[in-house]
Amino acid sequence: MAKRLFTALLAAMPWMVEAQTTKAVYAHFIVGIVENYTVDDWKADITQAQAIGIDGFALNCAPPRIDSYTPKQLANAYQAAQALNFKMFISFDFAYWSTGDTPEITSIVGNYSSHPAQAHGGAIVSTFVGDNMDWNAVKKALPNQKITALPNIQDPNYLASAQTGLDGAFSWYAWPTDGGNSIIPGPMTTIWDNRFISNLAGRPYMAPVSPWFFTHFNTKNWVFICENQPTLRWEQMLQLKPSLVEIVTWNDFGESHYISGSQPHHSDDGSSAWATGYPHDGFRTLWAPYIAAYKSGAAKPTVKSDQLVYWYRTTPKNTVCTGDTLGVPNGVQLLADVVFVATMLTSPAQLTVTSGGNAPVTVTVPAGIQTTNFTMGVGNQSFSVSRNGQKILGGTSAKAIANSCVKYNYNPYVGVLP
Repeated sequence: MAKRLFTALLAAMPWMVEAQTTKAVYAHFIVGIVENYTVDDWKADITQAQAIGIDGFALNCAPPRIDSYTPKQLANAYQAAQALNFKMFISFDFAYWSTGDTPEITSIVGNYSSHPAQAHGGAIVSTFVGDNMDWNAVKKALPNQKITALPNIQDPNYLASAQTGLDGAFSWYAWPTDGGNSIIPGPMTTIWDNRFISNLAGRPYMAPVSPWFFTHFNTKNWVFICENQPTLRWEQMLQLKPSLVEIVTWNDFGESHYISGSQPHHSDDGSSAWATGYPHDGFRTLWAPYIAAYKSGAAKPTVKSDQLVYWYRTTPKNTVCTGDTLGVPNGVQLLADVVFVATMLTSPAQLTVTSGGNAPVTVTVPAGIQTTNFTMGVGNQSFSVSRNGQKILGGTSAKAIANSCVKYNYNPYVGVLP
């Protein structure tokens, strides 16, 4: 009897089968800055993402009344994804959508739910905020299509009693916070993940993974404390083993948590002031082994070749910028003036870092991925790895640390050796 009941339960909830057998990694993609993208532009981003094991994009989009190009770019995204065996799902940005848009949301979901490039486990659909969206109404209007609603929920306690037809949830709490945009000391913990998992009671949890957060607009001006987070957060994922992971983000240059390449054809919302010349490609190099480990259920990543990824802010935190009318971003007082180095090694070695005018510091680092931090010094940043007395990696970063600035910029510069 129990076996028949369990079989019936699985038949009624196919996402449960998927959650138990397949781990997928998606990346949050901001459609609002790619109005000029061609299918080939989408393919270029997809190729970068696939190279590190990302399975698909969560397409953050506004209604056509806000961004007239939304329908065109959704079509381009799905077309490119189908050609490259990649997946997509739509993430309705409820900074712009509302529950009054339910018919239009339903139409878009219905249009793509059976598309060959639609993310699996039922047609996944998600949101940014939009906690009160009634997914029962969407499902009722699409009776012949399996919809899996994994909306962003702001209060995980709401999940225990929600009657909105959600099938799981996505959290936006990817940085140390007490909720919302509150800034607290690091490091990142799993307190929010645990609350979501507990209240979901077995339903799928799509956990957020982000490398950083700095933004400097007149409407939002802060930095979260996530300096060692590029590796710490993935280590947490390997322990938690959530049903799904969503990287926050692929291309949000405005909040400095992008991992894509430079995307030359995207529009500029003003974020070029802190994103141009600050590549984050190294985070992709660093994350590829973690993504593989997460998908396989391994407890730690496997390193196949010797590499080194480093990141640091390019001014000490108390540097006073001379031409910035917005003022010092919130959260700066909680930062540490350090340089981070993640060694990716096949066997133990010695890491030497020379940060500006500071004396060289040498430490022994183990095989695997190890993140070490060093006191920041003004000037050039040099890195070297030796094994058995022989130098195997080395170089000087193209971006020095300076003790003067015009505009505040707490976006990290990220580099890779070799």
